[in-house]
Amino acid sequence: MPDTLVSLLAQAPADGFQSAWEFLRKGGLFMIPLALASVGGAMAIVYKFLSLSPERIIPTDLAREVANFERRVAENALEPVLREFQEGNSALARLGSVAVKHRGKPQHEITQAVEASAREETVHLHSGIGVLDVVITVAPLLGLLGTASGLVVIFGGLGESGNPDYLAMALGIAEALSTTIVGLAVAVPCVIAHSYFTRRIERLTARLELLLTDLVNVCQRLHPNP
Repeated sequence: MPDTLVSLLAQAPADGFQSAWEFLRKGGLFMIPLALASVGGAMAIVYKFLSLSPERIIPTDLAREVANFERRVAENALEPVLREFQEGNSALARLGSVAVKHRGKPQHEITQAVEASAREETVHLHSGIGVLDVVITVAPLLGLLGTASGLVVIFGGLGESGNPDYLAMALGIAEALSTTIVGLAVAVPCVIAHSYFTRRIERLTARLELLLTDLVNVCQRLHPNP
């Protein structure tokens, strides 16, 4: 009995893989671009999770230091913060470096310099989102294209014989349904990820704007660079 159970457990993954392979194979040639779209979408999702991590955008410790920047100025303890700005390991550090570099200038000049750099950072924040846009659009269309191809097979088989060609019909229906299912299965996670990353970028951008506004107000009162 234990040997039988082990044999069944060992056979289950193989059967599952075989079933999945048969399902994909029935989808025809359109499964190839759908597979490429799924790989591209998965890579874009992983990339965005890594690129939008707090350490790369707004590190908690640095955000605390920026929020207390005026107090650091009063205590003459700016060196650690300025050093982190100079290293530029996060979006907040790079933008903070721009603000400090223009310290002592009128507020509108500091603001313009920070906004110019912030536009570049915003482009970096949105990098990879375009891939998800493409996958969201293309994957369902490829599924529908596979559906149309399957229907062509069905009606082609029926037209070649006076009697219904049930084999051609079965193959056509399998291709139509397989590509539609896979196309939607690829698109749905990308839609969810796209919505999540877009909202996250909005929150991060708002947080950066709040921190940098306070930093600019302090920098305009500092002595200019020698």
